[in-house]
Amino acid sequence: MKKNIFFFCAIALLSLSSFSSNVECEYANSNMGYAKSQINAALQTQDINQARFYAYKALSALEKSKNQLNVCGCKYAKESMLENIEVLSLATKSTTLEGTINYLNASIELTNNTILVLESHDTHESAYASDALSVNTNSTSKTTAISKVSYNKSLFETIDISLEKYRISLDKVVESVNCKDATAFARRIHDECEAQLLKPNISEGSKYYNLRTKEITQEALNKIGNCAATK
Repeated sequence: MKKNIFFFCAIALLSLSSFSSNVECEYANSNMGYAKSQINAALQTQDINQARFYAYKALSALEKSKNQLNVCGCKYAKESMLENIEVLSLATKSTTLEGTINYLNASIELTNNTILVLESHDTHESAYASDALSVNTNSTSKTTAISKVSYNKSLFETIDISLEKYRISLDKVVESVNCKDATAFARRIHDECEAQLLKPNISEGSKYYNLRTKEITQEALNKIGNCAATK
């Protein structure tokens, strides 16, 4: 009987931990998207100080993603990001625009690679796989971990339900407001969510709320498309 109970707890912990790690992977991927936007901004400028400024902002976003990737458990994404941090550090220290651009071009490839890997992280080995099934795991700590992740899962489901109203309202904006105004409105919300996700010590609820709001808003921006092409 005890063996069966242990097996159930181990499987439950593995499942819930996987849910938690998947969310952290999504948080990290959101930060990668922000970093990519800053690197692209750096590549578009012809001023070395501006390029280094944007490179620093991208570097800061990657630094803030370290803990998230540790929880995420995707070693391939972590390796790619750590290499990217080194490259971006060099970009911020380069004394020539040409040198900075070369580092930024290498960085954008690494960023795209990290995003690609994170999007397929379910196929990689989870950091929790062996820990969750370890016979030496203390039963009290297992129960605490399950309770915490279960609470987060319930909270996230509640947030998902509440955001359906936002999705409906945003769809109405896309359909009824002119292209440029709708884009500006959605972009403002998208960027605010990105900024919130980069803040330290943000609560799990706030992180998830901003992540999902950003994703819903990005879907709306995709629907709007290129305003110039709709004229």
